Amino acid sequence: MNGLISKIEATKPFFEKISRNKYLRAIQEGFIAAMPVVLFSSMFLLVAFVPNVFGFFWSKDIEALIMKPYHYSMGIIAVLVSATTAKSLTDSFNRQLEKTNQINHISTMLAAIVGFLLLSCDLVDNAFSKGYLGTTGLIAAFISAFITVNIYYLCTKNNITIRMPEEVPPNIAQTFKNVIPFSLTVFVLFGIDILIRSLLGKHFAQAMIEVLQPLFSAADGYVGIAIIYGAMALFWFVGIHGPSVVEPAVAALMYINVDANLKLFQSGAHATNIVTPGLQMFVATMGGTGATFVVPFMFMWLGKSKQNKAVGRSSFIPTAFGVNEPILFGAPLVLNPVFFIPFVLAPIVNVFLFKGFVDVLGMNGSIHTLPWTTPAPIGLILTTGLDKFAFVLAPLLIILDTLIYYPFFKVYDKQILEKELTEKQYLKENQQDTQTEIDTTVLINETRVLVLCAGGGTSGLLANALNKAAKEYQQPISAAADSYGAHHDILSNFDLVVLAPQVASNYEDIKKETDALHIKLVKTKGAEYIGLTRDPKGSLDFVLKQFQD
Repeated sequence: MNGLISKIEATKPFFEKISRNKYLRAIQEGFIAAMPVVLFSSMFLLVAFVPNVFGFFWSKDIEALIMKPYHYSMGIIAVLVSATTAKSLTDSFNRQLEKTNQINHISTMLAAIVGFLLLSCDLVDNAFSKGYLGTTGLIAAFISAFITVNIYYLCTKNNITIRMPEEVPPNIAQTFKNVIPFSLTVFVLFGIDILIRSLLGKHFAQAMIEVLQPLFSAADGYVGIAIIYGAMALFWFVGIHGPSVVEPAVAALMYINVDANLKLFQSGAHATNIVTPGLQMFVATMGGTGATFVVPFMFMWLGKSKQNKAVGRSSFIPTAFGVNEPILFGAPLVLNPVFFIPFVLAPIVNVFLFKGFVDVLGMNGSIHTLPWTTPAPIGLILTTGLDKFAFVLAPLLIILDTLIYYPFFKVYDKQILEKELTEKQYLKENQQDTQTEIDTTVLINETRVLVLCAGGGTSGLLANALNKAAKEYQQPISAAADSYGAHHDILSNFDLVVLAPQVASNYEDIKKETDALHIKLVKTKGAEYIGLTRDPKGSLDFVLKQFQD
């Protein structure tokens, strides 16, 4: 087992490089920026259609009124994502350019939207057709953003622009600077539109959906879902944030499927599409990657080791809400040979069982998108529209995951218990405080700390601990939490950036930004980070030490 893990870990640099790919990162950050729209619109779906389960139906006029905010938000999600993806990719390219010669991200966002409309819409009575403005247009949105930013980059890097006299105000000069790349972008995407329509008789967005349909169908099969969600767990096990590698590749499919399921559900048909955000958040990764929802409870209730009981008690609440880093690094599960099999196996078994319920029993696939912090059993039931089979599946998954993890947990608990009894390590660590006192007079002015993780959940744990200690020890420190990728616009407001373990592989990338702004940067390891979240004074000492070095 150790040999297998060593071989997998040897591939870590390669997959870390993939996770840092600027195009995959742009897709991921584009979705993160648009997530408030997705979550907002889902509330109206719940109000409009959940009552149907109980036999209550709104009148057509009331239903149309309730759904209007949905159509004006989620209904144009591809338009919005074309802009947010272009913004993220623009930021990546700007880090390669001189500070005095940057791409204007507002202009790339506008150009990406125009390009997307060219690729995805027909004009009907002088109005845009709406069929591909939503989730079905996401692939075209990504293509439009990528082409747009690359054209702008080439023009900016090679100074292909309209130069204005120095007397012209900078804001007006910038407008003329954007004319050439904007025009080139529109002409290139217009040319693609003309070519695809002449060859296939349909616009680009529709053609892409039809071309990729076999891949979508394969991804919804047993082999496809095993590869998708097994890979997420496998990457996380060796310390790479799995969703960062896998999710961008299937993001468009997930949102296309959930939209298709909703339409099937509304028409009274069976919602059969499998790969959706709901499947990932509440089935494959229930309680976090590795399907760890049950693990902290096992540590807390079934463990004989004092250490494991303590880890379980401190991690069961965040894990219940999908923030499982405390158990991943606190146990640890990551890179722990004992847990390799259940960590990869449980997500695959979960999605197989879900698909079986859909294919065999007729349960609906996910028709709604909820916040990823919704506790998994509740999220599963709600995303399937309160399907009666979901009430059976949710507890069944908990029982099944318990059975998968239990024998491996018993082996690990026995190991830790023997270690405690023979070396008394746990007792010794709690009796002796070897922590070096840090000079708390090191800071004079207010110090602002930004903690970054993958989704903004784990980073909040450390930011809260640090703010608590700063207040208690009267230190001029304030901490904030955010997700990696959403930090670009706020980075200059901070004096220190702390990277959580799951985004530590991005250290070299963000260091270019922090160095340019003269901001301190530090990355953390798993057990170290979890220890800091549990120890407010320790987190304060950690920050103060960064300014002593």
